[in-house]
Amino acid sequence: MPVALRLCSARMSRTSIELRHLRCFLAIAEEGNLTRAAARLHLTQPAVSRTLAAFEKHMGARLVDRSTHHVSLTPEGRDVRDRAAAAVAAFDAAVDPARLRHRPLRLGHAWSAFGPYTTPLLRRWQREHPETPLELLRIDDRTAGLLRGEVDAALLRGPVEIPGLAAEELLTERRVAAVPADSPLATRDTLTLADLAGQTAILNPVSGTTTLDLWPPTTRPRSTLTVANTDDWLTAIAAGRGIGVSAASTAALHPHPGVTYRPLPDAPPLPVLLAWRDGDRHPATGALVELARQIVREGDR
Repeated sequence: MPVALRLCSARMSRTSIELRHLRCFLAIAEEGNLTRAAARLHLTQPAVSRTLAAFEKHMGARLVDRSTHHVSLTPEGRDVRDRAAAAVAAFDAAVDPARLRHRPLRLGHAWSAFGPYTTPLLRRWQREHPETPLELLRIDDRTAGLLRGEVDAALLRGPVEIPGLAAEELLTERRVAAVPADSPLATRDTLTLADLAGQTAILNPVSGTTTLDLWPPTTRPRSTLTVANTDDWLTAIAAGRGIGVSAASTAALHPHPGVTYRPLPDAPPLPVLLAWRDGDRHPATGALVELARQIVREGDR
């Protein structure tokens, strides 16, 4: 069935312009000869001439100079050729099933990606699934851009109970305390939640996972300071404005000369999840979940 490209304008005639008109015109422009264009399109020369005439009538201009055996484009024809080529290329790309299979898998994260498994995941995905590029995107958002449609899947930390999202837990991570490097707390090998009570807690409500509910009601930080992203969180702690709590992978992926990380064994671990929009899953998401699980099982770092 021919695909009609109806060009809506004030000069639109009753004749519908179809994709075949553009392909015919482009074949003539590239071959420079009606006979060769007809052979390329598997049509007769009279059919090619009629199609070209209909296209020129619609455009209201002569596009091809037929004064010699070797046809050439008029200035108007050269202008139309570029736009017609772009339109045909866009159509072919839109209906190419190979492009659908090969479209990138956009993987979002808010600050620490897949922790120490990030590089193995990227390397092995490229090696085992070269037909689907994996794009890792950092987006400062609780769902790393997933709810906004900016990514196809996301690596998230902490419980995610958001309508419209589905998730698989991949592993759990220990929590660590982040304290100013010149703080007395930095001299300790490990810390407890009680050790952090009485401090100012630096919280990132945009993409972080730590809230005051992490502490018992009777042993909570004396005040809070909110920031919008991981970089500001680190800067505030290094400046001595307070302390923070995060996942262990933060210590590995976000070292800072003004921040010291210490284990926080009495804080509950954080689940690391791979999430996607329920009912709108990229075809390669299942393979990504399986590879991530395999890397964790093997301890591939």
